[in-house]
Amino acid sequence: MEANVVDHTSMWSLISNASIVVQLVMLTLVAASVTSWIMIFQRSNMLRAAKKSLENFEERFWSGIDLSKLYRQAGSNPDPDCGVEQIFRAGFKEFSRLRQQAGVDPDAVMEGVARAMRVAISREEEKLEQSLPFLATVGSTSPYIGLFGTVWGIMNSFRGLAQVQQATLATVAPGIAEALIATAIGLFAAIPAVIAYNRFAARGETLVGRYYTFADEFQAILHRKVHTSDE
Repeated sequence: MEANVVDHTSMWSLISNASIVVQLVMLTLVAASVTSWIMIFQRSNMLRAAKKSLENFEERFWSGIDLSKLYRQAGSNPDPDCGVEQIFRAGFKEFSRLRQQAGVDPDAVMEGVARAMRVAISREEEKLEQSLPFLATVGSTSPYIGLFGTVWGIMNSFRGLAQVQQATLATVAPGIAEALIATAIGLFAAIPAVIAYNRFAARGETLVGRYYTFADEFQAILHRKVHTSDE
């Protein structure tokens, strides 16, 4: 008798006995949770690689290497994870192209370089922001979706009670328990998504800040280079 009660109140039994609507809600939340976890691991690896490649490139950049040589090395063996390398290549390419044109004003050269690097930074920002909207959506909507499943399940439980002459706690408990599972799954999906969103957004902003800092320092070097050669 006791074993039978345990079986009916087990997690799997509560889920399998839930109504179709509640089961669909649970399935949606589980799918959202699995997808968000996949994105969390992917974004975590990507951000880690981006930070490491940024530090490696900055070490090479400030080692005193000739910029033309560094540009050729970056072009022959590009690192797709290195955002600062893409910014460097875009700026130096525009710098070299404009310098080869006769009669180009140095300020016009620097404006072109700044514009090219801004475009490159914007592209890197888009890469860093990928998956963040989905994580934000999962984090903000999952509790409400789970709450909807809970409300629906409780409504069904009370509807079923109307057909019973004598209502007891044993009669009500399974229906309420299966309804509350939807809220629990919703929170299980939302909490990691919110934490990951905040963490990735902060790390992305830090990387973008370092991109802008590098771009400013690189512009200063090119500014001295273009004005010194014209004197």
